[in-house]
Amino acid sequence: MNVQEIIAKKRDKSKLNKEEIEFFVTNYTNGNITDYQAAALIMAIYINGMDEEETTNLTISMTNSGDILDLSELGNVVDKHSTGGVGDKVTLILTPIISSLGLPVAKMSGRGLGYTGGTIDKLETIPGYNVNISEEKFKENVKKIGISLIGQTLNLAPADKKIYALRDATSTTESIPLIASSIMSKKIAAGANKIVLDVTYGSGAFMKTKEKAQELADTMVRIGKLANRETVAVLTPMEQPLGKSVGNALEVIEAIEALKGNIKEDVKDVVLELGSNMLKLAGKGNNLEENKNRMLENIKNGRALEKFKELVANQGGDVSYIEDTNKFKKAKFILPVISKVQGKVKELNAEQIGKLSVFLGAGRIKKEDKIEKEVGIILNKKIGDKVEKEEIMAYIHANNEEKAKEAVERLSEIYQIN
Repeated sequence: MNVQEIIAKKRDKSKLNKEEIEFFVTNYTNGNITDYQAAALIMAIYINGMDEEETTNLTISMTNSGDILDLSELGNVVDKHSTGGVGDKVTLILTPIISSLGLPVAKMSGRGLGYTGGTIDKLETIPGYNVNISEEKFKENVKKIGISLIGQTLNLAPADKKIYALRDATSTTESIPLIASSIMSKKIAAGANKIVLDVTYGSGAFMKTKEKAQELADTMVRIGKLANRETVAVLTPMEQPLGKSVGNALEVIEAIEALKGNIKEDVKDVVLELGSNMLKLAGKGNNLEENKNRMLENIKNGRALEKFKELVANQGGDVSYIEDTNKFKKAKFILPVISKVQGKVKELNAEQIGKLSVFLGAGRIKKEDKIEKEVGIILNKKIGDKVEKEEIMAYIHANNEEKAKEAVERLSEIYQIN
């Protein structure tokens, strides 16, 4: 068996068998297959696709390329994964609520790349919070307080890391078999026995249409079933940013406010939908509406916020920032975006806003890029809202005055009002 034959087979629209897929994944991971050979095969997969069996075999091979975390001693562990969005601070709000209801949360999250944010970057805006802890400490934390949120510090699915970087460099990102196998290999390796997927669609997501998002969701649910992981997918629109804030510290502040009960309706809808399904999967209640009410009750009675404080304290974070969000470092320049017309917001393109936040320094283009934790955008007006002439629609938070001024102009153009 050699990689040239495998490339030719997929180039000619033939199906790859399990052994061929395993050969490619193993030898690309250990360096025996070159980047240009792997890129050729990935392009062939992008163009000609994969069937369900091929996609599952690719997922399992990537899962087995590194460590697999064993969380069985913790009982039922339900993981949640989002396919990415702009202003997505759901994990920060959802996981403490779920943990406060008695469901163990052992979650590894990633950093942001491009215009979609990363949970780990957001957690690191809390002074002292340690995202890099050992597997033993990770499990110990979950046993002790019922929750731990960390970065992907273990050698999980190393094949995916290499293939993902190639996909990014060769414009082959938007392929359902490649996206599905990338997400599910990491989720299976991360040890949860049940998985809830938040599959986003629209301008701020990988999948631009609901139909494509449904196709991706169905593929991942089938992979989960074949890998003996009960999996549920929920579709979430991402035409505009989620909530009011885009940017790391700004989103943490919004998440804290949400746990205090000041939660935006669009964020609340997503949090409750995902959480109610997580509780159902874990056997904590079959009625989704009742599950949602229990979640809301734990926001109202303060237990969810207390669980978040417990999480932060247990991982070395300064809880005083949770108790007083004014302690978070502010951007040097905070400029208003003022409406020049009267009307209603018809469009607020999430992708363009995400890219604008990266321009301000809130995101990365390359993995090694440094982010500015305090910069970003606060949206006072969203789709459907009425706007008066001279009314403030948003605020730009920036550390560079020229960038701040340019961002004001750019955001004024992104708002479509009539």
